[in-house]
Amino acid sequence: MSSNDIIVSLDIGTSKVRAIIGELNNGAINIVGVGSADSEGIRKGAIVDIDQTVQSIRGAIDHAERMVGIQISEVYVGIAGNHIALQTSHGVVAVSNEDREIGEEDIERVLQAAKVIALPPEREIIGVVPKQYVVDGLEGIQDPRGMIGVRLEVEATIITGAKTSNHNLLRCVEKSGLRVSGVVLMALASGQLALSKDEKTVGTVLVDIGAGAITIAVFEEGSLCATSTLPIGGEYITNDISIGLRTQLDIAEKIKLKFGCAIVEDAAADQVFKVNRIGSNVDKEFSQIDLAQIIEPRVQEIFQLVRAEVQRMGYVDIPGGYVLTGGSMSMPGMLEIAQAELENSVRLAVPDFIGVRDPAYTSGVGIVHFVSKYARQRPGGATVKKLPTVSNKKPSKDHNKPGLFERIKNYLSEFI
Repeated sequence: MSSNDIIVSLDIGTSKVRAIIGELNNGAINIVGVGSADSEGIRKGAIVDIDQTVQSIRGAIDHAERMVGIQISEVYVGIAGNHIALQTSHGVVAVSNEDREIGEEDIERVLQAAKVIALPPEREIIGVVPKQYVVDGLEGIQDPRGMIGVRLEVEATIITGAKTSNHNLLRCVEKSGLRVSGVVLMALASGQLALSKDEKTVGTVLVDIGAGAITIAVFEEGSLCATSTLPIGGEYITNDISIGLRTQLDIAEKIKLKFGCAIVEDAAADQVFKVNRIGSNVDKEFSQIDLAQIIEPRVQEIFQLVRAEVQRMGYVDIPGGYVLTGGSMSMPGMLEIAQAELENSVRLAVPDFIGVRDPAYTSGVGIVHFVSKYARQRPGGATVKKLPTVSNKKPSKDHNKPGLFERIKNYLSEFI
């Protein structure tokens, strides 16, 4: 397996840390390895314990390495959370070539010009997403390379985040013995994978329901235009089950995964299970109907909150409807309740790759897809230029490599 053909993504979630190894073969992506580990040290999508998070990352990477039989030294890291913000920006430069042909250097300069914005000292730029380029007043250009012009402009969305959250995330990855090749906004990566071109054009809401947080991303006119995070998710359903059945959280989680159903009418009375209750030595028997009566109200509330948040963001009429993904969507009945509560067209997004056909893998596979797409667009015809190296040695400490702050500030060059 050639090192130039490998992309490794790292999705650090509230309940699981997932490492996904993608192989590029003539432009097509194959998922060749998946590693996962229980997530410790993460609460509601934010890192609260560095050492526990490092152990979880190492566990996921080791799992993926054993599956494929290679050594992973570099990863692309997904970033999300309520500290992420978007703002529009505009960049203008003069084309530098004598023959007035727009090249890669001109695109890089105009994107750097768009990044010149006023930011509070506690925030930093994570990335730039070009909406469109304008060449001598001609709008709607997606890739101006090779065109002739004098003046090059770009309308872009600047992604910013809190320095503390960003640096803690990268600190955890580096303490795991890995190098960070780039940071990818998970809402953007998931949208590239889960939404069609038409859905992103007409206006669609992508809702990623994880264990500790819900990420809402609104796509319109072909690009990401708004994002928000709700600090609620699948673990709230687990908490309700734990209280309702008076049992421990880990037992409640296992019961939810095995017997959970979001609609009481669809639950089976003959599906029974015994629960070890807190403060009692005697197991008590419950049916799937008892469990559904606990789950359904919370699921209804989750989708009511999603709808209210989308309206608060200023989007009332959504022509493309809602696309749902995330690990919590695996429970039977979730889609039906979503259709009732959101009062719009709703569909489930699942990665179409062998071994990862589960909504929980959408973010991780989306990062691989996102990186491969931008790598293929690099000049010179190279398929991939800056993908993770796969070696038989552990990465050595390189004291000359750029620091965390510099790499996250300049990560754009990995993709554009």
